[in-house]
Amino acid sequence: MKNNILLVTNGCSKSWATVQYATEMASVMKMPLTLLGVVEKMDFEHPVEDIFSRAVTLFQEKEIDYSLQIVNGDTEEVLAKKDWHKNTYLFVGPLGRSQFRHWLVGRSFRKILESVSSPIFYAREARLPIKRILVCFSGLDSISNAEKIGLEIGKRAGAEVKFLHVVPPVESESLPSMEAEKQPEKLMDKKPAKTLKKAQEHAEDKGIASNIVVRRGNIVQQIIAELDAQSYDLICMGSYFSDSQELRRHYVPNITAEIAEAVNCPVLSVRASPPSM
Repeated sequence: MKNNILLVTNGCSKSWATVQYATEMASVMKMPLTLLGVVEKMDFEHPVEDIFSRAVTLFQEKEIDYSLQIVNGDTEEVLAKKDWHKNTYLFVGPLGRSQFRHWLVGRSFRKILESVSSPIFYAREARLPIKRILVCFSGLDSISNAEKIGLEIGKRAGAEVKFLHVVPPVESESLPSMEAEKQPEKLMDKKPAKTLKKAQEHAEDKGIASNIVVRRGNIVQQIIAELDAQSYDLICMGSYFSDSQELRRHYVPNITAEIAEAVNCPVLSVRASPPSM
């Protein structure tokens, strides 16, 4: 089945950047795009018709193969009820929710991460053209699918790809040497080192320029530090909800959600494929 893009908006003006980013991705990846407008009860705050009109003009200018759909309801609930397939890439951005609603029912992106099994592009800012992609490993075993999509985008867009691994802090009773502090890659276990090397080989096979970046410290803080140090147009991450250990989700932070909520760079979240029987 051919990959396709589902671009969702409730008319929030801040989601126009999401429309621009999804349109560029559809053009680069040669994918058909469906624009789904969700008419919510408070539609007067976010008129879907306005953003649809602008979007159609943009699709036609970019010669995108597109279709339009309109549904009524709450965006988070509409997405939760859909049947998802790995070939559908969801593009979603800000929904204009109030701070009170965030406090009352939680942040929308976290609910979408939980309910949508397909790859999710969360874009608050349209960073175009796509020239630099960051693939974050950082201990997530589910990164392989995110790496695959990131490399495919890198190949189509002619972008440079960097692979980031963050070495967690070392306990005080086993402090690293001064040499290791200056070269955090020396603190990596054999498995992540092998994974990074294989990822770079995959990039080389596709003719993509790539580099490996190793940082040491808190994973979220170090990813943000890397984003501050370099300008990226897309971050690719494994999904928290790929973890088969349900109990683990109660005490392990949702790194992907924390990053998406803290930065403006578009974030791709991809779940791991279920193990074959």
